[in-house]
Amino acid sequence: MVPAWLLLLFLSVAQVFAKVQSAELYVEVPENYGGNFPLYLIKLPLPPEETEGEIVLSGTHDMAAEGPFAVDPESGFLLVTRALDREEQAEYRLKVTLETEDGRVLWGPQPVLVRVKDENDQASGHQATATIDVSIVENTWVPLDPIHLAENLKVPYPHHIAQVHWSGRDVRYHLESQPPGPFDVDAEGTLHVTGELDREAQAEYLLQVQAQNTRGEDYTEPLELRVVVADENDNAPVCPLRDSPVSIPELSPPGTEVTRLSAEDMDAPGSPNSHIVYQLLSPEPEEGADGRAFELDFTSGSVTLGDAPLRAAQNILLRVMAADRGGAEGSLSSTCEVAVTITDINDHAPEFTVSQIEPVSLPEDAEPGTLVATLMATDADLEPAFRLMDFAIEAGDVEGTFGLDWEPDSSHVELRLLKNLSYEAASSHKLVVVVRSVAELVGPGPGPGATATVTVLVEKLVPPPKLDQESYEASVPVSTPAGSLLLTIQPSDPISSPLRFSLVNDSEGWLCIKEVSGEVHIARPLQGAQPGDMYTVLVEARYEDEPTLSTSATLVIRFLKAPSAWAPTLNPVPTRHLCTPRQDHGVVISGPGEDPDLAGGHGPYSFALGPNPTVRRDWHLQALNGSHAYLTLALHWVEPREHIVPVVVSHDAQTWQLLIRVIVCRCNMEGQCMRKVGRMKGMPTKLSAVGILVGTLMAIGIFLIFIFTHLTLARKKDLDQPVESVPLKAAV
Repeated sequence: MVPAWLLLLFLSVAQVFAKVQSAELYVEVPENYGGNFPLYLIKLPLPPEETEGEIVLSGTHDMAAEGPFAVDPESGFLLVTRALDREEQAEYRLKVTLETEDGRVLWGPQPVLVRVKDENDQASGHQATATIDVSIVENTWVPLDPIHLAENLKVPYPHHIAQVHWSGRDVRYHLESQPPGPFDVDAEGTLHVTGELDREAQAEYLLQVQAQNTRGEDYTEPLELRVVVADENDNAPVCPLRDSPVSIPELSPPGTEVTRLSAEDMDAPGSPNSHIVYQLLSPEPEEGADGRAFELDFTSGSVTLGDAPLRAAQNILLRVMAADRGGAEGSLSSTCEVAVTITDINDHAPEFTVSQIEPVSLPEDAEPGTLVATLMATDADLEPAFRLMDFAIEAGDVEGTFGLDWEPDSSHVELRLLKNLSYEAASSHKLVVVVRSVAELVGPGPGPGATATVTVLVEKLVPPPKLDQESYEASVPVSTPAGSLLLTIQPSDPISSPLRFSLVNDSEGWLCIKEVSGEVHIARPLQGAQPGDMYTVLVEARYEDEPTLSTSATLVIRFLKAPSAWAPTLNPVPTRHLCTPRQDHGVVISGPGEDPDLAGGHGPYSFALGPNPTVRRDWHLQALNGSHAYLTLALHWVEPREHIVPVVVSHDAQTWQLLIRVIVCRCNMEGQCMRKVGRMKGMPTKLSAVGILVGTLMAIGIFLIFIFTHLTLARKKDLDQPVESVPLKAAV
């Protein structure tokens, strides 16, 4: 019997490196262990439960076939089934493998070295022998050695762990656990664990077993049993939660520490089960990038910046895997997440969107305060404080004629006139405006886009045009024909710059004005006008070389009653032909055949084209005398077809319209119209002529083929004739 002070103390030292499955395991067992068997020695790193196979335990040649070791297939623990004697064998070298039925190795071999710890159980070399007769009453109520139980043990419960025995009779056993735990003792003194243990909840238990009589009185002092819960890798690393993102300034150098992860594992401290390593899961390196944005030290959990650049305002989620057991097979892991925000710094100088402004023209009499131009600037920084700008005129304004106006948080600046301009002093000003950042700039200084050039052209003051009258009036009968001249608008100074005239608010379209001469004509018949009505339009005049300078005057038309007059008889105009392209030919249009009032002083007839713009574009009408007019083509080319040209004939207050029928045709060299000629009867068509030509060529080809074939056959016949039969040619 081993003394009580020689309790079982075995240490399981698993020298396992990450991802190295064949590292040898080492365990010590005291010889002549007097505790309960089987004794659990060490947890084997078996593969996951999904791997099917048989656990095979083998040893050295010194170990008997029925050895004292076995492997619990449910818990994966190596156990010893009996006491060992160091003097019999000091150590055992075992190998554990997982094999299939046909002997194929699925896992292993895993070497295990078991050393038997020496106990003082042998007599010394010099001894004396004496015989003493001692009568001993056996005391079975002896202290128990500590018991090591694996946590989360997968065995049927209740599970036997120890045995106590009181040598007397009528004994009842009572068990108390400090702290309370899943332990029990039956009437025979067998101690059981009734459920799985959790080392993280409680690492040790102190059990007290009392032997009592039927009255509940203790026979003796209770036995104490210490139960040690062996650690198992049943807890994954846990990452602490972060309340706010980690902020890193942009352009921070590589190697800058972003954060340091500190995952915690509830398994036994200092054991492989709590040895944590880290692996960066995301972000992954971008395709084509030279390096990673972040680097991770897998042992310390330190996250630093990599070589890849980061942009301001980027929100990046770092995902890091924390694994225990050094990341070896069978390790547990969890994912840590760290939010990283890249903060902005003032590393961008503001720049104008346009560095060269188109020339701005200002009149010489422009008032101070006039807006000259608005310049826009941008700043690529994101922080509002870094986007504040300051503007100044750097060059081109020695006299202080111009000034800048902007809001403090605005990105645009207004260039305004501060003093009166003088064309004689300076006809132009070239201003250079510069923009700067209000906050201190980090990195390179402002570039060429930080300045903008504005050219201001001073316009010499020119007075607007002036007409000979401030307003105009004209009285016309309601029967006045289209084309009739009402009056002429003229400038007050005949030698001034040429003017261009136009009509405004001619709502009825009754009037038209010639742009250059200023003649106002009736554009179309005055339908709807009533005698006594007035019609007002606005005449606008502009300088030809200065369209911006203009003046206007009102034109009032008073409508009169149409006078009674006889209707003259107009001579009919026969159909005429005119050539295109234009020739020196035209159509003569005559007035009335008999006019008894013409000699009475009523005046001549006037001729005008109808109001149709197309007719006025294509045709030209020229008066020959008081009774005839000449109609010609106005364009060089007019479409060849029949044209109906309306001509308005007026006499006093009466008007008539003639419809002149003119056929425009293409002309020959003599200036005569070319007529389309049809096919002459009896003459061949184009198709028949082509057929005759093709047939003739085919007949000639056949004839030539026949001749060449005949010559070829004759030559072949001469070559086949014997040489002796060829007659000699006489020499001349």
